[in-house]
Amino acid sequence: MDYITHSEAETEDLGARLAAGLPAGAVVALYGDLGAGKTAFVRGMARGLGLDVRVSSPTFTIVNEYPGERELCHFDMYRLNGADELFDIGWEDYLRRGAICAVEWSERVEEAFEGDEVRVRIEKLGEQARQITIEGAEPC
Repeated sequence: MDYITHSEAETEDLGARLAAGLPAGAVVALYGDLGAGKTAFVRGMARGLGLDVRVSSPTFTIVNEYPGERELCHFDMYRLNGADELFDIGWEDYLRRGAICAVEWSERVEEAFEGDEVRVRIEKLGEQARQITIEGAEPC
């Protein structure tokens, strides 16, 4: 399904609506160029999961964990060289925990996915506008 957002707040709202309906252990694979709005979408996901946290890009830490009643693990694969490195940092352990896993730069670790992930593609249409395509789930 395609959505158009016209501000960062609208992108966050769409992320919140998606996360609210996700089951435990869901993987959300995010795709989009630098500055497309992936982290804004994940900020919204955190809110949709009921988390009152400051979400920032895990570019240098690879993963940020946000505990709560519904845990969110936010991955940034930009610095990894493939799925093997993701498995080396314990990908399977995160999946077993039942956390919602949001993965930025998913194209770098496609081999790690099992085919049941929710795919979110974000494309900049202008300064604020984004086209967001969501496959595998629908926002509430």
